[in-house]
Amino acid sequence: MTTSFWINGEFKTLDVDPKKPLLWVLREELSLTGTKFGCGISQCGACTIHVNGKANRSCLLPVGQVEGKQVTTIEGLGTGSEEQHPLQKAWIEHQVPQCGYCQSGQLMSAAALLEEIPNPSDADIDLAMQGNICRCGMYDRIRQAIKSAAINPGDEKVSSATKTDHG
Repeated sequence: MTTSFWINGEFKTLDVDPKKPLLWVLREELSLTGTKFGCGISQCGACTIHVNGKANRSCLLPVGQVEGKQVTTIEGLGTGSEEQHPLQKAWIEHQVPQCGYCQSGQLMSAAALLEEIPNPSDADIDLAMQGNICRCGMYDRIRQAIKSAAINPGDEKVSSATKTDHG
């Protein structure tokens, strides 16, 4: 059975079981390996991607549920006129990555937060990031990086991951 959706701004039609988890379609069918497998039960956040701009866990999300939708992975974050998303730059500046395993999920959750709340409070950050586990305990650095990348009044730092509108 075929499933069609937008992935990082490119329209794809795949012949896959609609019940197959999106994570494995991304990794096995599309060779987009930036999205990680962590727990397989949507509890750790390593597999976080965006579906129509909202953070979703891809390890349990059937690919059939993204039919016709816009999916953005870590590979699509910051594409377009800029080389890196402001969050990716802030992650480096604040030395967030340690082992790096959770980073794609952390970045995708943070990007969804900043799209919704451009200048989040600590409480907003805690709420948005609560489902993302960092094995290395870099939570303070993650918060600092998010605040660094956030839009401050009169600033235009954060841009959408993939601003293409496909209906």
